Amino acid sequence: MIGTGVFTSLGFQLLDIQSGFPLLMLWAVGGVAALGGTLCYAELGAALPRSGGEYHFLSQIYHPAVGFVSGWVSATIGFAAPTALAAITFGAYLNAAAPALPPSLSATALVILLAGVHMGTRRSSGGAQRWLTGLKIVLIGGFCGAVWGLVEQSQPVVFRPVPGDGALLTSGAFAVALIYVNYAYTGWNAATYLTGEIEAPQRNLPRALALGTILVALLYLLLNFSFLYAAPISAMQGKLEIGYVVAEHAFGSSGASFMGVVLAGLLISTVSAMTLAGPRVMQAIGQDFRAFRLLARTNRHGLPATAIGAQSLMALTFIWTASFDSILVFAGFSLGLCTFLTVAGVFVLRRRRPDLPRPYRITAYPLPPLIYLGITGWTLFYILRERPHEAWMSLLLIVAGAAFYWLCNRVNKPVQGKAGTEGRADGDAAA
Repeated sequence: MIGTGVFTSLGFQLLDIQSGFPLLMLWAVGGVAALGGTLCYAELGAALPRSGGEYHFLSQIYHPAVGFVSGWVSATIGFAAPTALAAITFGAYLNAAAPALPPSLSATALVILLAGVHMGTRRSSGGAQRWLTGLKIVLIGGFCGAVWGLVEQSQPVVFRPVPGDGALLTSGAFAVALIYVNYAYTGWNAATYLTGEIEAPQRNLPRALALGTILVALLYLLLNFSFLYAAPISAMQGKLEIGYVVAEHAFGSSGASFMGVVLAGLLISTVSAMTLAGPRVMQAIGQDFRAFRLLARTNRHGLPATAIGAQSLMALTFIWTASFDSILVFAGFSLGLCTFLTVAGVFVLRRRRPDLPRPYRITAYPLPPLIYLGITGWTLFYILRERPHEAWMSLLLIVAGAAFYWLCNRVNKPVQGKAGTEGRADGDAAA
């Protein structure tokens, strides 16, 4: 989860919001929404334990066509775009510290390197991700501690509510800023993409989702407080490499160069996580549809090597052809629609299949799904109103996915007769 968003979002948010309390509330509201979503996904993942995330859930809850379109979104931009954004940010931080290194070249090298790691063995893939995640948490804690310890005079930002904050909290600017926050929390549902590879998923999946989201929310609040504490708002407005700007004000130019390398290192874990989780959606589609059967191929260690290669190739295309801001809003709207439908599916599945075994049930039901749907629906509405170009491009992508599903059914029936059925195909069983 921790990656591009938290190290880039503040610069865009500060263009319209400069008050400390609403800025921190953005991250608190985003955390509450993500936690509500995790509890819903935990129930769905425990009740419908198969890899594939929204693709599998929506196929089971609504119709295989809905699941296919969700998988289409995930396969085309859902993971490739965040992978590209994290790699671009990695390149930007590295370039700020070492100007001789071209950002696009660094981003490209990172994507190719991690694709190779995750195409190897299950042990090397999982071990690399655990090591990188642990390093990331240590570095974030060290960065915040260094900022507080070395900054002699904090910035004049007031973090308690002041007159005018109430209007900001209900404004369109706040809703649009939530686009970036919700993107930063993207990944709270990633464990559901690997459900079939998790030991005792009915017990471990809810625990992983909830604890991971709570930890990330606390770290995000800590980081943004540190950013606003150390650097002036005017210096951060519209900037992509927020961490480098803050480090420059806190530690000077030489310290900032060192921290630029450190912060670039943090983003390696994000690219790695997306390269690990995303291809499982492609693999599930390949298991269910003959037209995509190549994506279901695994190497001798049971890893979806073809799908990993395909996603990495799409990420490289984004790196070399699109702007950061457009990719972010475009991907955020598309993914928001998919998660909105999935969370709403909790109500649908409980009504349609009340006797389905549910090893985990949502705490304080129906409050968590209602909170998530309310916050996400509000954000989607404002994206459609304030950023119509990216929103309509997302909708066109969804229509294209529906047309592709119809074409696949015309050419060839699904492998299992119904996409997303409970039984696993050979590749998933091998995993």
